[in-house]
Amino acid sequence: MKKTLLATAIALTMFNVSAQESPGIKAIETVTIYGNQLKAQEATGSAQYIGEQDLEKFAYSDIQRIIRQAPGVSLQVEDGYGLRPNISIRGVATERSGRITLLEDNILIAPAPYSAPSAYYFPTAGRMSAFEVVKGPAAITQGPYTIGGAINMLSTPIPSSQSGQITVEAGQDSTYRAHATFGGQNDGGFGYLLEAHQWQSDGFQSIDRSNSDTGLDVTDLTMKLAYAPKDSRHSVELKLQYTEQDSEQSYLGLTDTGFADNAMRRYGLSALDNISTEHTQVMLNYAFQVSKTLSLTAVAYNNTHERDWFKTEGIDFDGSDNAQDFSRTSWSDVISAVNDNETVAGIDVAQLQGILNGTIDTEAGSIQLRSNKREYYSRGIQFGLNWDTQLGEAKHHVEVGVRLHEDEEDRLQRNSTYQQIDGQLVLNDLGELGNAGNRVQDADALAIHVYDRIELGDWVFTPGLRFEDINQSRTRYTNGAERVFRDERENDTTVVLPGLGVLYKIDSNLNLIAGAHKGFTAPSNSPGAKEEEAVNYEFGFRYGNNNLNAEVVYFLSDYDNIVGVCTASSGSNCEIGDAFNGDAATVQGVEFLLKTELGQFNGIRVPLNVTYSYIDSEFDTDISGTDFFGDVTAGDSIPYIPENQGQITLGLEGNNWATYLNALYVDGVCTRASCDTFEVTDPSFIVDLSGSYNVSDSLRLFARIENLTDQEDIVSRQPYGARPNKSRTASVGVTYRF
Repeated sequence: MKKTLLATAIALTMFNVSAQESPGIKAIETVTIYGNQLKAQEATGSAQYIGEQDLEKFAYSDIQRIIRQAPGVSLQVEDGYGLRPNISIRGVATERSGRITLLEDNILIAPAPYSAPSAYYFPTAGRMSAFEVVKGPAAITQGPYTIGGAINMLSTPIPSSQSGQITVEAGQDSTYRAHATFGGQNDGGFGYLLEAHQWQSDGFQSIDRSNSDTGLDVTDLTMKLAYAPKDSRHSVELKLQYTEQDSEQSYLGLTDTGFADNAMRRYGLSALDNISTEHTQVMLNYAFQVSKTLSLTAVAYNNTHERDWFKTEGIDFDGSDNAQDFSRTSWSDVISAVNDNETVAGIDVAQLQGILNGTIDTEAGSIQLRSNKREYYSRGIQFGLNWDTQLGEAKHHVEVGVRLHEDEEDRLQRNSTYQQIDGQLVLNDLGELGNAGNRVQDADALAIHVYDRIELGDWVFTPGLRFEDINQSRTRYTNGAERVFRDERENDTTVVLPGLGVLYKIDSNLNLIAGAHKGFTAPSNSPGAKEEEAVNYEFGFRYGNNNLNAEVVYFLSDYDNIVGVCTASSGSNCEIGDAFNGDAATVQGVEFLLKTELGQFNGIRVPLNVTYSYIDSEFDTDISGTDFFGDVTAGDSIPYIPENQGQITLGLEGNNWATYLNALYVDGVCTRASCDTFEVTDPSFIVDLSGSYNVSDSLRLFARIENLTDQEDIVSRQPYGARPNKSRTASVGVTYRF
């Protein structure tokens, strides 16, 4: 039924786009949530806007370095570049950013947001113009993941007049980045944008006995066409986006001994590991300004994503005759055994380490590599209504949103077997197509939200309500590409999520903010897995004047049931896609944000930004022996959520030059709830330095050093072993505007 509604709705949108133009006010912007920092500061909940001026200070391409500017955000670092980041907001699970709502231009952007939300595609941060982070009751408008919040990434807008920009950057490890945009609008209302972004590197790690690099090659192409005559109430914009990525990334990490010996090495067993992806987006955005107080929007979108991650998964110490009869021991178990000085299948620690080091040959058919080939689509249409009215002394801004959505993940994966001879991998059996997964899982969903901003004197109230009706299913097959039916399962969920935010203007500079809302995470298709729900509260103060902006917010998430979803990146011995109930949990903390200028000395400005987060996350009940959570005792910490993390950015700004120092501290975290000796990361203190010089209004030179002190820390232990932060990397670049 929902699919029929979706097809009808898309057809209606195409009809509306061609509607006759009539004089009036130009239609409103629909790709942003707030649109600028000032609007974010007027929110009744916690919200941050990271704009072009903030992004220009360091010119990062790594989303992990960018998004830490928002308090309450935690990360599980994996590859050092942020290609497939693991982001948490307010203590939700980090795995592949699957528990937060990810948007590009206010459209769901995860490969399959409901049926397979793990972010194996993440938009290239280097081509974005701004980022919005939404938390608290305002997240009700941005489902389906509303416990932590949402990140909206804003692509380059069409410029108001014909102009362009070219940025070229070069750095260590043969790292290069080029970003070019050109576009404009004419008096007739036609606008366009052409954009290309190229990013490549040989990587900061080296593979034992291999000439292969550990880097990346990412190409982004974007085109936008718009028509919005000044005398028309109608506007339409078409966005076409294409991304292609090839990167030599692996799940295999290091033993602690191996890390201490050389943190930047990779075992030769990962020499063949590679992921290639291809992503497309088509988005048609229509807006109609009915009157000065009423506007309507409709957006039709279609995202596709293909990926094939060929990577080593484990070992069968006895070897195998073919890839189908392989008896797998995960590399995670091997590395844990070495760390704990234990045997596996009668193989002692010295032999295990020898296999990892490539000094010991293995049996025929003993090393498993998997072609993790998957195809996704995510498509739908969303309608919006914005209405400004006044009832008595109360001003109302009413927002109504309806989204019809469907998505799918299609897996047809193959396990192959190799053996290690003289430190090199030799193919033994290609394996049958589908022997590592032959299934399709899909979802269709209807989402409706109503949100009213009520301004009454010094008070602002934002009651909201969200409704989600979700149908999910999974079908498994045999016989490879022939796809003979094996079994199926499904899970249906319907929820109503209320929320209320409050802002009180204590004086012209100081506001009190508070809110409560019921948060929700869409469940998987696993039978018996309950949806993840939490009641969320926040309370704080926001201060702002011409020189100082500050915010301090206390938050609490009271989970009825925290859910763990098995992914390959979790490193757990579980069926990928299965969900596990974690029962009750509590996450609470304090977020602090300060932006100010310390003063001016001889015409030199001294800006200061401070971000700090304290998060106390713990399970409230005992859980025994799940494949995902392991053994949990009440009071154990939720994995990968640091208790303390803070960032200070201090700058010196002249009339045509600037330099900034950024210092980041992150506590060590538990990587499993049990938090044993080899289930913790190192505390980390990383310093970045940048500088820029404006040769003219159109020409700007810049330089950056990441990890200035070349700190080497274990920042993660998933999927399979200890992983380092990015090593010291210097780069220089130039931006030319015309």
